[in-house]
Amino acid sequence: MEYLLIFVAAVFVNNIVLAQFLGICPFLGVSKKIDTALGMAAAVAFVMTLSTICTFLMQHYILDPLGLGYLQTLAFILVIAALVQMVEIILKKLSPSLYQALGVYLPLITTNCTILGVAIMVIQKDYNLLESVVFAISTALGFGLALILFAGIREQMSLTSQPKAMEGTPIALVTAGILAMAFMGFAGVV
Repeated sequence: MEYLLIFVAAVFVNNIVLAQFLGICPFLGVSKKIDTALGMAAAVAFVMTLSTICTFLMQHYILDPLGLGYLQTLAFILVIAALVQMVEIILKKLSPSLYQALGVYLPLITTNCTILGVAIMVIQKDYNLLESVVFAISTALGFGLALILFAGIREQMSLTSQPKAMEGTPIALVTAGILAMAFMGFAGVV
């Protein structure tokens, strides 16, 4: 039951983009087409899960025992950057087709603050390793859900006429705000 609560809270109630406002740059930048949104969502899910496991282990087995907790953010950034580079190299060698599909998105993920945010939140919430993995996967699904919904809305809006002053970024920001309010309806669930 606890894992279900973590899942529902991370996907709907405390959505990383719409409630906590992390990952706004890829949310606005990669959401013009559903295909690119799906690619980014898959890449974020993969890297977020791996980096959460690595940073969790680093925090509990290296930083805490050595009394280096104050280096958490710097160490996590280095681990995430190295992990993304390693994943990119491995994908290029083992699965060129998957590398082609995710290749554009992997470098973008290095600077995606949702990855670092989840790694730090897991430590702050004092989750164990399994809860951390569930939280990371759930948060990635929430990020993907918001991104894909927003991309679908933006694709539909591109087919309609809009006032000249609202074209492009202004209508995207208004739409994102309305989508965030819609997700606020889940606030009483958990």
